[in-house]
Amino acid sequence: MEFEAVIGLEVHAQLSTRSKLFCSCNTTFGSSPNMQVCPICTGQPGVLPVINKKAVEYAITLALALGCKINLQSVMARKHYFYPDLPKNYQISQYDQPLAEEGEVEIEINGKKKKIGLTRIHLEEDAGKLIHDEKKPFSYVDFNRTGVPLLEIVSKPEISSPEEAVAYLKTLRSIVRYLGICDGNMEEGSLRCDANVSVRPKGSKDFGTKVELKNMNSFKHVEKALAYEIKRQVGLLLEGKEIIQETRLYDEATQTTHPMRGKEEAHDYCYFPDPDLIEVIIDRSLLEELRAKIPELPLRRKERFEREYSLSSYEAGILTEEKTLADFFEDTMKLYSNPKAISNFLLTEVLRYLNRDRIDISQSKLVPHHLAELLDLVERDVISITLAKQQIFPEVYERGVSPKSVIEEKGLIQESSEELLRKACEEVLAENPGEVARYKEGKKGLLGFFVGQVMKKTQGKANPKVVNKILIELLEK
Repeated sequence: MEFEAVIGLEVHAQLSTRSKLFCSCNTTFGSSPNMQVCPICTGQPGVLPVINKKAVEYAITLALALGCKINLQSVMARKHYFYPDLPKNYQISQYDQPLAEEGEVEIEINGKKKKIGLTRIHLEEDAGKLIHDEKKPFSYVDFNRTGVPLLEIVSKPEISSPEEAVAYLKTLRSIVRYLGICDGNMEEGSLRCDANVSVRPKGSKDFGTKVELKNMNSFKHVEKALAYEIKRQVGLLLEGKEIIQETRLYDEATQTTHPMRGKEEAHDYCYFPDPDLIEVIIDRSLLEELRAKIPELPLRRKERFEREYSLSSYEAGILTEEKTLADFFEDTMKLYSNPKAISNFLLTEVLRYLNRDRIDISQSKLVPHHLAELLDLVERDVISITLAKQQIFPEVYERGVSPKSVIEEKGLIQESSEELLRKACEEVLAENPGEVARYKEGKKGLLGFFVGQVMKKTQGKANPKVVNKILIELLEK
C-alpha cells in the first residue's frame, strides 16, 4: 500500500518592534537575562496592558501581502496553561476572532509553483525561555522574551512533503524580511515552526491521526523531523499499530522524534476574551495606507528579473531571496547596464565574502557605485577579471574604497603591450615543454594552463585576450 503525507505548519514570527506587545520593555535580543521585564509583561497584580499599535500594523501588512481577509474587529483572548516560562499562567493570544483569515503562500519547487492556503494569522505574545544545564538538577528561566509580539501564521493541511514544507517556510521567511516586519533569524528564535503531520493511503480523502512536532528552528530540522515522522507513522500503520495523537520533539543528535506530551485541544486552554484589553478595531483607511507601502514580493520580483534581465531561474532566485541584495543589483544596473556581469560577480565573489562574514550586503562597505566601476574597468580592458577578483575587489570590499584608488595605489593597470606579453608567453612555453608537446598532440584544453602561467608571471596584469592570441600564434608555429 502507498501512503501520502498531509502537513500543516504553524509558523511563529517575532515582530521587529522596539517594544513588547503590551508594555514598553525593550525587545533587543541577547541582553542579560531578566533585564527587559516589568510588572506588565510578568503579569503582576493590578497592571493594565495596552496593545502596541506598530505590532498591529505589522500584522496587517503581512495579512494584506498574503491576500488574507482582514477582520476589522478582532479580540485578544487569554489562553490558559501552566509552564515555568509563562509567568501569568496564561498567554494573551487570539482565538475565535483573529486578525486575519484565509489567504495563501505561493511556493516554487523544482520549477513548479503551488499555492498553500492559510487558515488564519493572529497576534499573540511570546513566552519566556527555559535554559537547561545538564550538570545541574534544575533549569534557569529568562523572562526577557515574555511579551514580545508574535504572529502565528497557520497553513491549511495542503503541504505534501518535507521539501514542500521547507520551500513554504523559506518563502514565508523571505516575505517577512521583504516587508521589514521580522528579521527571520531562526537561530535566535525570531522564526519558529510547529508542524502537524499525518499519513493516509494514497488517494484517500480522510485524514489520518495527526502528530504535532514542536519548536523546530532551522530548515534542516524541519525537513529531517518531518521525513522521520512520516516514515515512523507509515511503519506503524504497516505493522497494524495505532498512531497516538500527541506532541513530539525532534532530537537532532539521533535525528528522531520522541513524545513530549498528549496533544491539547482548544477547549483544554479555556479561552476567554481578555477583560483588560479592548477589541482591536481597524479603520479601512489604515488598510489602504499599509497596502500602498507593500513592496514587490520575492516571487514576483524573481519572475521580473528573469523576464527583464534575461537571468536564469537560479540566478534570479538567489538575487531576490533577500530584498537588500535585489535592491543592490538593481541600483548597480542603473550605473552599469550589464545584468549578466553584475549577477555573476554578485553570486560568486560578493556572496562568498558575505557568507564568510555572515552579514547582509547592507551591512558591508560595498556600494553599487564601486561594483559598477569595477565591472566597467574589466569591460574596457583596463584590468583583467582575474586582477579584479584577486587583488582589487578584496580591497574594495574590506575598506569601502573605489577600484580606481586601489589600482593607483598598487599600480595594477592591465598590460596589453604585445611586445612585453610575447616575451612572457615565450618564457612560459620554454618552461613547460611537456605540456607544449601534449598540446600539439591534440590536448587543446592546455591553452588555459598556459594562460594561467602567464597571468601568474605578470602578477595578474596581463590582458588575457592578448595573451590568448599570442599563445595560439606561438603554439601553432
